[in-house]
Amino acid sequence: MGAGFIASILIIFLVLIGLAVIFSFIPVGLWISALAAGVRVGIITLIGMRLRRVPPAKIVNPLIKSDKAGLNVAVNQLEAHYLAGGNVDGVVNALIAAERAAIPLPFERAAAIDLAGRDVFQAVQMSVNPKVLETPLVSAVAKDGIEVKVIARVTVRANIDRLVGGAGEETILARVGEGVVTTVGSADNHKQVLENPDLISQTVLSKGLDAGTAFEILSIDIADVDVGRNIGAQLQTDQAEADKRIAQAKAEERRAMAVAREQEMKAAVQEMRARVVEAEAQVPLAMSDALRQGKLGVMDYFNIQNLLADTQMRDALSKMNSGREDSR
Repeated sequence: MGAGFIASILIIFLVLIGLAVIFSFIPVGLWISALAAGVRVGIITLIGMRLRRVPPAKIVNPLIKSDKAGLNVAVNQLEAHYLAGGNVDGVVNALIAAERAAIPLPFERAAAIDLAGRDVFQAVQMSVNPKVLETPLVSAVAKDGIEVKVIARVTVRANIDRLVGGAGEETILARVGEGVVTTVGSADNHKQVLENPDLISQTVLSKGLDAGTAFEILSIDIADVDVGRNIGAQLQTDQAEADKRIAQAKAEERRAMAVAREQEMKAAVQEMRARVVEAEAQVPLAMSDALRQGKLGVMDYFNIQNLLADTQMRDALSKMNSGREDSR
């Protein structure tokens, strides 16, 4: 009697363990929830999800949500999107939001947008509620050389049809910045930009900057316009400084050439003086030789000495006169 009772308990225990294993593998609770919500999902389908390593809750819960929202989404579509690495719940939320906002968005396009790496639910929200992007401080220079600093706010709306393959927000901001620089640079005077800041927004908006992007530009508003540096005057100052340095370099070059030429002239004068001294040293020898040979008389010699003395006296007098004039 005791052995039979123990065997019965063991059998009951094993049955309970088997049922626990079965119910853990077969999501009966999830199947009951689906039936209660009016969504028909077979037990075999749920078991197949387990075998394909797809969490049934990630498929059944979004399926219940879509069915309650009146959407016609199949289990196979949700499961295939999950197996492809997509966010099933996010896609269903985007489909519900698009259906409520009367935006045509089929499941295939929503899945493609999600697989492309974009938040499809956020894109639908941005399509309903436009987003404002603010550009960084854009610095541009007008034709008069005055720097103008501009901050613009761009109101964009997501374009569902161009979300796949379309450029992002960075491209919009870069194009708007380029348009601001072009508009300010083409202005004859910076005062024109300050008086009519809407000229920038009108010109930039007319360029079709949203082409090839995932957004549609609704408006471009100038948030702040400020005057910066006088770039033209600064460039002229830099140019004048550069010209000054070039002139100084050329003047230094000419001075160096003049100094070199002066040194050459001094060397030439010294050489000439050496030659004169050498020639003067030859004069007494030549005179003595002429006296010995009888070619020069005594009186001729004295006349030459008198002429030299007279010449020295005249040189001394001229130097004295020039010194007196300089002192005056």
